[in-house]
Amino acid sequence: MGLLDGKKAAIFGVANDRSIAWAISEALHAEGAELAFTFAGEILEKRVRPLAEGIGSRIILPCDVTKDEEIEKVFTRLKQEWGGLDIMIHAIAFANKEDLANPYVQTSRHGFHLAMDVSAYSMVALARHAAPLMEGRGGSMLTLTYMGSEKVIPNYNVMGVAKAALEASVRYLAHDLGPKGIRVNAISAGPIRTLAASGIADFKEMLHHVSERAPLKRNIDATEVGKTALFLCSEWGSAITGEVLHVDAGYSIMGK
Repeated sequence: MGLLDGKKAAIFGVANDRSIAWAISEALHAEGAELAFTFAGEILEKRVRPLAEGIGSRIILPCDVTKDEEIEKVFTRLKQEWGGLDIMIHAIAFANKEDLANPYVQTSRHGFHLAMDVSAYSMVALARHAAPLMEGRGGSMLTLTYMGSEKVIPNYNVMGVAKAALEASVRYLAHDLGPKGIRVNAISAGPIRTLAASGIADFKEMLHHVSERAPLKRNIDATEVGKTALFLCSEWGSAITGEVLHVDAGYSIMGK
């Protein structure tokens, strides 16, 4: 028997087979969870659909998280197909390239709103719709963040501010939803070569810096985040909520 046999999980944010969200999906699927996936636009659909179908997923839906009507359609379908939901993975973030390349002080108003909407508010919007499907099932919600929310990481800029808002949202959502038996957590992963990371300048130097200074003297890979997500979303993490768990080879404990 798998750790998640009979559980239903909705995955938001798979970009390709190298994304952290896909590593999480594989970990949940391997332990018996049935998965539903969303995509934003035709380009991502071409990447996501073959992956989802390859593990037997029957629910693969469009979802632009800046549009409430699309979010509502996803959860209406999940209710129709499954009747309820046990796990929600939020792995969505976006900022304009110029707002990552330029100093934070030059962030445009539109760029700030967009980064906050997609990267932080979307977690709130998804949680509001997911919560009614999780009541009575001991549901778990999980999002992804990065240490740029806590400390200044050059070239992370407005995304660091958005991730700080996301982490605060995790705590407030955990407070709101805890009485319903729903847990909300975040994983703060170390740098990993993903499509999202390709938009950060000097990312190779970041990887080298972390591997030199982290206590484990290496970088992490997406499968390690997937295993941590499995722990947090299963009964093994039943008493954990409102937390930001670092999976970064220990880098975040260092003072330099």
